[in-house]
Amino acid sequence: MSCYKYWGKIEEIANALEEYGDIEKYGDCELDHVELENILKLLDEVEIIAHDNIIDFDSAKHILDDPKMNKALQLIRKFYVYIGARLETENAKRILKSENPKKILESFKFFDRYEGLIKNESQLVRFDENKKIVFIGSGPLPLTLIMFNKIFKSKCIGIEVDEETAKLSKEVLKKLNIKKDIEILVGDEKTIKEIDYDIIMVAALAEPKERVFANIWEIVNEKTPVLYRTYTGMRAILYSPVTEKETRGFHKEVMILPTGNINNTSVLIRKII
Repeated sequence: MSCYKYWGKIEEIANALEEYGDIEKYGDCELDHVELENILKLLDEVEIIAHDNIIDFDSAKHILDDPKMNKALQLIRKFYVYIGARLETENAKRILKSENPKKILESFKFFDRYEGLIKNESQLVRFDENKKIVFIGSGPLPLTLIMFNKIFKSKCIGIEVDEETAKLSKEVLKKLNIKKDIEILVGDEKTIKEIDYDIIMVAALAEPKERVFANIWEIVNEKTPVLYRTYTGMRAILYSPVTEKETRGFHKEVMILPTGNINNTSVLIRKII
């Protein structure tokens, strides 16, 4: 089925987003003053398109690479980054204020998706209590680390470049009483030089990709599993996919495509010498 059936809808969503002015990061944007429920309606509309599995990869690429779609695509991808940061940050702050922080954590909009995503990724690499996972770009709500620790008892380290974001995630872990098994460090991908690990993971929104993977290549050995999250098919409307150029020097071993309402494709790579 042709993905052009969504052309008008994509432009309609972009026009609606344009009314809010420049979309910047959460905390510095006109969207900050809009009720979350109203914004989530737009996200739902975008995800209906993103999750249409009838559209094959070639058809999706055809529309997403079309120059006429460039402006709309940029707006939608900025919006996706914004709403993700806002949802995580607001959930994290609610956790800190709550007498039942676990319940608030589990109310996070994408909680069930993360559970499915983690289980998908366990098909790429074996996770257990003897494995230490480092996650580059752990964000304000370190749900990936929480899930790996909860499901597989793995020791986890999150690396976050923004100090305030790192501080918030540390407070969340403390409130949830799981800070013993999960550590948050302020830094970038080069921080892995200073720590022990068994598995490296790169967040879908960790940037700039080319620099991140180049620095990881310089540090890891050829046996270290490196996992990254990306966007494929029509889900690439949400965020730019990781390219072969960005991961040069690595061999792609296997990837797991998303199912249902999961957004990320998970990929296992290893360094080539």
